[in-house]
Amino acid sequence: MRQPLFNPPDIPGRPAPSNVPGPRRPGLLSRRTQLVLLHLLSLSRLGFAALFVMTSDTGLRAGLVALAGFTDVLDGWIARHARLTTRLGALIDPVADRGFAVTALLTLLLDGLLTPLQVILLLLRDAATALGFIVARFVPSLRPVEFKARMLGKAVTTLQALTLLAALLFPAAVPALVAVVGVTALASVVDYARAVLKARGQLSP
Repeated sequence: MRQPLFNPPDIPGRPAPSNVPGPRRPGLLSRRTQLVLLHLLSLSRLGFAALFVMTSDTGLRAGLVALAGFTDVLDGWIARHARLTTRLGALIDPVADRGFAVTALLTLLLDGLLTPLQVILLLLRDAATALGFIVARFVPSLRPVEFKARMLGKAVTTLQALTLLAALLFPAAVPALVAVVGVTALASVVDYARAVLKARGQLSP
């Protein structure tokens, strides 16, 4: 088959065909900038934690709890839909979450709005997760395992936030919520341990 002497784009004055891709228009923000902004959004929860300690206003504290929960949902949604998930982000997000939750719980403990036993139950999942992470760093067969969020763990985080709000606004609901958090936390620890062991088995030769 003979090729034409001139391709359409080569003829002066003739517009390029529509199926020829034009130059790509650069995005408004580079990927690195987007990641920095996303990480700052996650780290904002540590700032909320500092504000929670500095204020004694019940309404403001409740607003900070709600805002921390909102940013947690928002940065997760952005990371998934904009494909901005990274290992660093997977580390920053839970650190910011736990930093806010632990700070708020200990503050309410010092203010007498929560008892020591209630705080222990509310932090049961976090303590077990931290211990498991440390152990995994020292066990060679567990080092390659990637730690991922689980649905039960997310449920515990949501229940913790509800308990914080209840301690501030509806104290009568705190005992029941703490009991639910304790049971869910135990189930979360078992679920997480099974997931890690299963992942280790899949990585084994």
